Amino acid sequence: MSRRPRVWMLIQALFFPLIRRILQGTRTTYAGKLASRISVPLLSGENFHITYLPVNELVEGAGSTMVPQLVLEEIVRSSAHRVIIRRCTCRDGNQCCHHPIGLACLLLGEGAREVDPAVGRHVNVEEALSHVRQSIDNGLIPFVGRFRADNLLWGVKDRGKLLTVCFCCSCCCIIMNAIRYMPQASQEGIVKLKGLTIIIDVAQCKMCGVCTESCFMGALTMSAGKIIRDNGLCKGCGLCITACPNKAVSAAVDDLQAAVTELKGRIEALIDYR
Repeated sequence: MSRRPRVWMLIQALFFPLIRRILQGTRTTYAGKLASRISVPLLSGENFHITYLPVNELVEGAGSTMVPQLVLEEIVRSSAHRVIIRRCTCRDGNQCCHHPIGLACLLLGEGAREVDPAVGRHVNVEEALSHVRQSIDNGLIPFVGRFRADNLLWGVKDRGKLLTVCFCCSCCCIIMNAIRYMPQASQEGIVKLKGLTIIIDVAQCKMCGVCTESCFMGALTMSAGKIIRDNGLCKGCGLCITACPNKAVSAAVDDLQAAVTELKGRIEALIDYR
């Protein structure tokens, strides 16, 4: 088992806001460009391969099942081990006022056994599922996949046996606040759920601009009296759906089971979490 004292979480919380600002300057500042050279190998390719799952919304074609809950519950139940990190260091460092600090990352797989109990609670399946439900109900945006930075942060040997499930808030998450400024190789590490489409109802849309402001990739813009979505930039997180005050934005998945199967196939090609 690794050794990560509780003070390690305090250190992360102190430095994460600075790291976020540096990564936001990867194209404009000397510190950012240097950080880009160092971080891109860690935040690209097989080291960074994640998929966001639409938050807090029923997705057309999925019946009455919330997509995040359906996918994550299936993955949690089949995982070999489960650890809930005790505090979200992104929200802790930014003193988040919108979401509880305790709704932090869930680590799955044999690699999670190595996490020091000082920084993570080793839990059973039902406790992990409860954490997933609380996080989704709170409006946090889950992503699932390989995030090798977690091996380094939590002292887990990189044997391809650690699966990260992170519950992000757009106000504090380093990835959400920095990825659009980072090189294309890092942006490509976020892979949209197969068959997911964001739909804008022009009859309901009041052109208030809330959805464009909420998109962490800048995939939505206002032009000629309508909302334009750049499908190449959209990462399918669903944040625009919950942000829209007029309920003009929704999502659809062509074939939910096919999407789940494809997602699990991609994950299992990189990580043995069972």
